[in-house]
Amino acid sequence: MRKNLGVIPAVFPMPVLMIGTYDENGVVDVMNAAWGQICEMDRVMVCLSPEHKTTDNIRKIKAFTVGIADLPHMKEADFFGIATGNRMSDKFERTGFTAEKSTFVNAPVIAEFPVTMECELLEQVSTEFLTDVFVGKIVNVTAREEVLDDKGEIDASKLQALIYDPFRKDYYVTGQRVGRAWSEGKPLMRQK
Repeated sequence: MRKNLGVIPAVFPMPVLMIGTYDENGVVDVMNAAWGQICEMDRVMVCLSPEHKTTDNIRKIKAFTVGIADLPHMKEADFFGIATGNRMSDKFERTGFTAEKSTFVNAPVIAEFPVTMECELLEQVSTEFLTDVFVGKIVNVTAREEVLDDKGEIDASKLQALIYDPFRKDYYVTGQRVGRAWSEGKPLMRQK
């Protein structure tokens, strides 16, 4: 038996993404955004409310970074979702984090987050629902060495990436590998 719950804006898991921008004066801003996803091989999209400082920065600077929040930095990642750069001028400084200018785009790479996509703005769509959708072209991905395997590739089991539960408003962490994509279902391909 199933129970109707009405409209819930939720998919699980949702990523905990750290959107990094500079304002027109080069001041770092970072916000926590769960509404984002890969939408092409070299594209990422994030949905942001128009009133965010980050939204304004992306419109003006035309670049942003997308970092993956992790368990060791959960407190700061959550803070980036609570505080607003529109009312707190020292928001980034309060965390004690380090911003490094991207080599590829005019946006900050937050050193503490394990993986970061460096993006240039390709498209912005303002929806009728008062959300701005930004599509960025991923021009580079940078990763901390401790999350790489012996081949130099990102090892998801080392990330301790945070995921957001929109049903109960909790964080969870990734790490357990349970199968191989594009392999587990192959036996069903051979059935008649």
